[in-house]
Amino acid sequence: MIDPNKPVLVTGADGFIGSHLTQELLDKGYRVRALSQYNSFGFNGWLEDIHSPNLEIVSGDVRDPNYCRHLCQGVGTAFHLAALIAIPYSYLAPDQYVDTNIKGTLNMCQAARDCGLDRLVVTSTSEVYGTAQYVPIDEKHPRQPQSPYSASKIGADAIALSFYNAFELPVVVARPFNTYGPRQSTRAIIPTIITQIARGERNIKVGDLSPTRDFNYVTDTARGFIALAETPGIEGMEINIATGREVTMQHTLELIAKLMDADVTYEVDPQRLRPSKSEVRRLCGDNRLIESLTPWHPEVTLEQGLKKTIDWFTQKENLAKYKDGYAI
Repeated sequence: MIDPNKPVLVTGADGFIGSHLTQELLDKGYRVRALSQYNSFGFNGWLEDIHSPNLEIVSGDVRDPNYCRHLCQGVGTAFHLAALIAIPYSYLAPDQYVDTNIKGTLNMCQAARDCGLDRLVVTSTSEVYGTAQYVPIDEKHPRQPQSPYSASKIGADAIALSFYNAFELPVVVARPFNTYGPRQSTRAIIPTIITQIARGERNIKVGDLSPTRDFNYVTDTARGFIALAETPGIEGMEINIATGREVTMQHTLELIAKLMDADVTYEVDPQRLRPSKSEVRRLCGDNRLIESLTPWHPEVTLEQGLKKTIDWFTQKENLAKYKDGYAI
């Protein structure tokens, strides 16, 4: 489905998953137009570390419909990842999440329609499911907006699918579960544990350790996106990218400490606690649909992925990019 004669667009390419997706696409020989959010510093986020003659970095904002139309000109396939994702910040600034996540997706759908794109892959999140009512969570699981962030992503998914139903826009909604790996923000559990241990802390500050998550190593997530772009006949579908396995935050902490050969204790940091009704207690994704439709399957085990992540974060030049303390 990806036309090799046209550039592939990645919005949110300057972020964690977006930069890895950009690298995977370049490694497969595609030409990539990568959107970095405009700023006056000319800083392109994690794209600063990626160099290729097939990479075109552009700056802009998906909240502007005219820019989105400009962005999509000449593109064959687009991956829409640009979003505000930090759940704690969504409690403080929900209006920004509506503007970026819902309106930004609307702008990209309209631009994709106007420019005649072959495929638009829209990024969802397992957070739209909320706490599991049953496991594994398949694509028919009820949506539960347990945070303003998850509500905005439910809205964005609905906008995308409405364009498929109303206008036959070739949309696929990709729904990755909990992605981790190099370059992730320390607002997430895995990098915050690793960075604290790497700095010599032995009393690790964490949030609630009882919830479970379905952790996907970032290259597996990126490969899942590409599989959904390359597979014909799946337009209008919502598709999980998951391992089908769940692990508690407690076990994750203990495994990281073991891999880093660190004897640690932990204490709960109130800043990391969600409101009780907002906490997603259990996530475990059903990946049978993506495995039946595409060649994709998870390749990196949790222990393998954690080793790769630890190796990256413990390099001095990488650790130096992260500030001490909690990052929203």
